[in-house]
Amino acid sequence: MENNKFVIAVYVDNQAGVLTRVTGMFTRRGFNIDALTVGETERPEYSRITICMSGDKYVQEQLINQLKKLLVVKKVEVLSDEPIKRELMLIKVKNEAENRQEIMTAVDVFRASVIDYSTEGMCIEVTGNPSKIDAFVKLMQPFGILEMCRTGIVALDRGTVTLFNK
Repeated sequence: MENNKFVIAVYVDNQAGVLTRVTGMFTRRGFNIDALTVGETERPEYSRITICMSGDKYVQEQLINQLKKLLVVKKVEVLSDEPIKRELMLIKVKNEAENRQEIMTAVDVFRASVIDYSTEGMCIEVTGNPSKIDAFVKLMQPFGILEMCRTGIVALDRGTVTLFNK
């Protein structure tokens, strides 16, 4: 991954306050998180936290060691250099007659979906690699972005290897 970016997958107990404990560890050590997502896993008793960060091998090792010390953490791994990464974005853009066809062409090219439509604006759902999301945002800027939100990266290693069978 470019610019010393890496993705950490953390399985934690699925209970209240866990995210605060995990992110608090990053805050106390002065590390910045580029993206963070959390959700229940295939095992309802666990949640998976996916953290995207920048740093060298030393930073990776330090974070892994500190995370493993937390009682709520069950498994921690740095994902491979090229994991499967996806992100979801909802973006609301101005819907002006003179730009409508260009916006709809971009929606088709990016395999996005219009999920809400009015004469003043449209809300578009885009999923894919973070670079795809960035490109779509850049393309929509001249049309007038009214609002947008991004989920952050979710990632899995390729193949049949899982965090629990490594």
